[in-house]
Amino acid sequence: MGRFIIRRLIMLIPVLIGVSIISFLILHLAPGDPAELLAGEDATKEDIMMIRHELGLDKPLWIQYFMFLKGITTGELKSLKFSMPVMDVIKPRLFNTLELSLASILIAVIIGIFAGVASATHRYTWIDYLSTIGALLGVSMPVFWWGLILILIFSVELGLLPSGGMGGISHLILPAIVLGTASTAIIARMTRSSMLDVLRQDYVRTARAKGLLEKIIIYRHALRNALIPTVTVVGLQFGYMLAGAVLTESVFSWPGVGRLLVEAILFRDFPVVQSALLIIAIMFVLVNLLVDVLYAFLDPRIRHG
Repeated sequence: MGRFIIRRLIMLIPVLIGVSIISFLILHLAPGDPAELLAGEDATKEDIMMIRHELGLDKPLWIQYFMFLKGITTGELKSLKFSMPVMDVIKPRLFNTLELSLASILIAVIIGIFAGVASATHRYTWIDYLSTIGALLGVSMPVFWWGLILILIFSVELGLLPSGGMGGISHLILPAIVLGTASTAIIARMTRSSMLDVLRQDYVRTARAKGLLEKIIIYRHALRNALIPTVTVVGLQFGYMLAGAVLTESVFSWPGVGRLLVEAILFRDFPVVQSALLIIAIMFVLVNLLVDVLYAFLDPRIRHG
């Protein structure tokens, strides 16, 4: 297991290099000049050229890329918009996105697994049909539309929850539900499919023949094996939440990395965008590594293989 983890961590290096190169090239090929935004509307061409020279934007792309790598490894890389170290800009936003993503994946796991097990154990009943319809709706609904509907109901009409911003738990409920809805549906369907396969296994029939209670068979024996493919989905969904919370954070004015990326892209703040993408890539790979490690605890065949 130790060697496996080390190999995966080594594989992280080319992934990060690839992400840094792609994000660097895409941003620099996009139209717009950060020097013009910094200089203002009344700036002369000389002023813009001076700012470009100070920022190193007049150098060849390959030199700018190595300047970026040097800056991010030494901590000297600064935001063009905020004029402060990039990590000081990203760090508080990153913790906010982590808080939202953890709350969302917790909701998705609890409801998704419960709905999937209930659907599999009550196949072709109203519970199964209700779970299927709910999953289809969860996957199909646009995030921004679902968020606005919840704001209209719980904030505007009922006045129970705040419509946006960051504060206590009450501010977290609506964005966490919105961000976790699609993941809930995917986890529920995966759990249902996996649970149905497990319930057909011989050891389940043997447990029933021995007279074990159905709840013990389902939750102690069948569910553990059924969760193996579900863990993969949970890990991927959590990674997607970290990287794809832009719409949710925008709808609810949540000060996370998603909103920061939008602001940085509009301002052409290259250092912030590139650094944020690298951090998201690191977290995505680490989450998938954690998922692979969890396999060993869920399936003894992997641990002893």
